This record gives sequence, C-alpha cells and structure tokens, in this order.
Amino acid sequence: MAGHRTEAHPHGADRLCDAGDRVYSRAVRRGRVSREDAESVPCLVELALLHPDPDDMGWLVPTSPQEVMTRLLREMHEHVVATQSRMGEAVSAFEWYAALGGDAHSPSEGVAIRVLDGLPRIRAAMDEATEACTSEVLAVQPGGIRREDELSEGLHRALALRRRGVRMRDLYTHVARHGQGLLNYMELMEEAAEARTLDEVTERLIVFDRTVAFIPASPDRTMALELRHPALVGYLVTVFERLWRLAIPLTAPLPDTGIEGITHRERSIAALLAEGHQDAVVAERLGISVRTCRAHIARLSETLGAASRTQLGVRIAQAGLDGPPRAAELQPVTVPNRPGSPSGR
Repeated sequence: MAGHRTEAHPHGADRLCDAGDRVYSRAVRRGRVSREDAESVPCLVELALLHPDPDDMGWLVPTSPQEVMTRLLREMHEHVVATQSRMGEAVSAFEWYAALGGDAHSPSEGVAIRVLDGLPRIRAAMDEATEACTSEVLAVQPGGIRREDELSEGLHRALALRRRGVRMRDLYTHVARHGQGLLNYMELMEEAAEARTLDEVTERLIVFDRTVAFIPASPDRTMALELRHPALVGYLVTVFERLWRLAIPLTAPLPDTGIEGITHRERSIAALLAEGHQDAVVAERLGISVRTCRAHIARLSETLGAASRTQLGVRIAQAGLDGPPRAAELQPVTVPNRPGSPSGR
C-alpha cells in the first residue's frame, strides 16, 4: 500500500495527493469513475484504490474504504513488528560494541553507556551500584504518590546504604506529600535521607557517588541506561542540584499562593493550562490522576467565576496565574465575582 512513489505523486494510500483525493472520493460516491477522469492520477491504480470495471473496461471502480483501512492497519502492524525486531537487534549490537571497550573481568567498568533490557537486569545493576556506593545517592522520583510496592522494591538498597552512612537526597512532586508510605519510609531512613518536593520533576533519575547514573530508556521503564561517562553524569548532577535548590523540604509547608480560594496545586494547574496543555498532560506532569486534575479545574473555574474553558483562560491571565508567582502576589488578590455570588472567594 505504500506503493506509488513517482515524482508527481510521492505518496502512499495513507496520504493521497489532492487530485487523488478528489477522484477517489468521487469514485466512492458514484460507484465508479471513467478512465479519462482518472488519467491524471495513476497513483490510484498503482495503489489498488481503483481497478477496472469487469463489465465495462472504460470505467474504474473503487476499492471500498473499509478494505483500504484494513490494508493500512495490517501494514502498520507489520511495520511495528519489524521495528521492534530491529530495535532488539540494535540493542544487542550496541551492547556488544560497548563491551569491546570494557574490562574483561568487570564488563560494566569503563563502559560509558550500557543498555539494560528488562527489570531483572535493571535491578541487578542497581544492586551492584548500591554495593559499590560509599558516600551519596541522588534520586528524582516522579509520578505523584509513591506506591507501597515501589517503596518496598528499593527498601533493601536504602537500608544497606543507611548502614554504611551514605547520604541520600530525593526529589518528588508535591503530590507525594499525601502518601503515608513515603512519610513512613523517610521516618525509617532517619537522618540518612532528605526529601524535597516541586510542582514538577524530571523523569526518574538515580545517581550513585556522582560516577554512575540510571535513567529510563522506554516509556514503561522496562529498559534503562546505565551511564558512566563523566560529562553525562556531571550534567545530570547539575540538573539535580539546581532542582534541589528550587525544591521545598518535605517537612516544610507549601507556600501560600497569595490568592484567596486557590491552592498551590491549583496555581500550578492554572499555569500549565495557560501554556495550552490538555488535562491528561497536566495530570501527568503534576503526578495526579486526570479525574483529580479536572476536579481542581472545576474549582478554579468556580473560584475565578469562569463559565467556559475559554473564559477560564482569560481569568487565569487576569489573576496572574499564567506564570511564576510575582512579587505583587505576596499580598492577597481578589478574584472576579462568580455569577450569582455577592462577592469573590
């Protein structure tokens, strides 16, 4: 179906040229089209979208749109399967070439970037790095409230580090403050661990002794990269330190927004909405569910007296919620009155 690639019509059935679109659409509506009308679009015949009418060779009949869609989906599936196979081969080749530069007695030593495919390999590499760590661990943990299984999975590493006097610093989103599991975990770690929170954090990151770092290599985090290149690890440490300076200690309260009736989280949501992000993106970046995000948006609309999303955008800008807090916002701000309400909240 990808088929036709002439200079005049460099496309496949997934994206027809304008002339092909017009002729094929007319053929579907009328049931057939004359050969003369189709002379300017040979791509339709080559892509099997038009074929001769067996009852009258002077006409062409269209392949049904349903059959075309089936073909496209089949080709897409075959392409995905082939791509996954090539990715697996590329990962294996990458590891083979990377290992050529390492120490034969310790494959991980000296390898600047190592691909870890599968949770067992990731956990084994993390355990190895934990055993070698002597002074410091830096970690960024996105995703909102940490699940009990996530905290339990890495608990043995954290306890081993605490016993050796290793200092641990963790960055979370503000939402993580609401998880009792994290509070219990921090209490268990005592003075060995310190946590701070931000509205948003980067993807997951763990750095041991500023010499080896781990980052995800796939959306589902079943693949990871083990980084030992000094420049790469140094860059990630710099990013962490700058986020750390901006973050708020877990033991400290979140700052007041300075705007009556609007919470810190709703202020963050308002800023992301002002940037044009959809609800699902806002929820993911703040580590909350889409349902919770929409509940906050509803409260924002009520507080700001907005009757529609468009009006909400205007009210967000009027209230100064479309960006970082400004100095003027240290004083309470009166928001617009809600319809039917004697005063703003």
